[in-house]
Amino acid sequence: MQLIRGLQNLQKLSGCALTIGNFDGVHSGHQEIIRRLTAKAKELGVPSVVISFSVIPQTFFGRPKARLSNFRDKHILLKSLGVDKHLLIRFNKAFSETSANSFIEEIIMNQLNARYCLIGDDFRFGKDRLGDYCLLEKYAKLGGFSADKLGDIQIKGQRVSSSAIRNYLALGEFNKAEQLLGRPYSISGLIVHGAKQGRTIGFPTINIGIRRKLSPVLGVFAVLVDINGTTHFGVCNVGKRPTVGGEKTLLEVFLFDFDREVYGEHATVVFKNSVREEKKFDSFDKLKIQIAEDVKSAKRFFKI
Repeated sequence: MQLIRGLQNLQKLSGCALTIGNFDGVHSGHQEIIRRLTAKAKELGVPSVVISFSVIPQTFFGRPKARLSNFRDKHILLKSLGVDKHLLIRFNKAFSETSANSFIEEIIMNQLNARYCLIGDDFRFGKDRLGDYCLLEKYAKLGGFSADKLGDIQIKGQRVSSSAIRNYLALGEFNKAEQLLGRPYSISGLIVHGAKQGRTIGFPTINIGIRRKLSPVLGVFAVLVDINGTTHFGVCNVGKRPTVGGEKTLLEVFLFDFDREVYGEHATVVFKNSVREEKKFDSFDKLKIQIAEDVKSAKRFFKI
């Protein structure tokens, strides 16, 4: 799959099948959109194109939400679904001022030369979110391309949405989140150097650089961690480490029966069960006692 970073790097296409959205988490609803898109692209004999944004519009307008996936994971998931081109647009002030009509005329019709455009029926675009499916359909009838929309996708009576998944994750209901995602919830990233305070109390951790201010999960969890294709059991803390006066949200994992240097390697942390909320302890000794209990709880869950 080709990654195109910015409209300035987009060469005019001779045709494409297009969809647009944030695709945070690439959940089951997104996956259905992509399946329909790639099928239509093959039918028309044109590449499939997904437009997403490097800054999510809600974040730009000061309404940030916890991301379900980082850019790397989103890109890999789109690739696995058979997308041909991923156009990543930086949502900034200039782009936010683009009218809905200009977005259709200049980008969808002129630069991308779309022959088919599929969006969710609640998708809005353009300045002041004035663009919707009705406007797209009007242009489609005049512009020589077809427009289509996808309604709600439901699983067991639950509408699939990123917001619903965030709610389940915040409640520690990982099985329900997994049903809507279409896979277990995970966070991935490079293993980085931390403060190395865990090893001073007998619980050395690996630290994942998650680079996010908001996380959909906070607390202590039983997790599976994949490193280089090998899965390990562990207990994970996601939070600011109040006992040591932390300010940034960090992800730390104590792996059971593990003693290896893995700095710089990529790890995927799969969340399986909530153990407890993060809390501040009066001393390292009390923290050490609690971590030992957390480990016991996680091992009971995994039956090991």
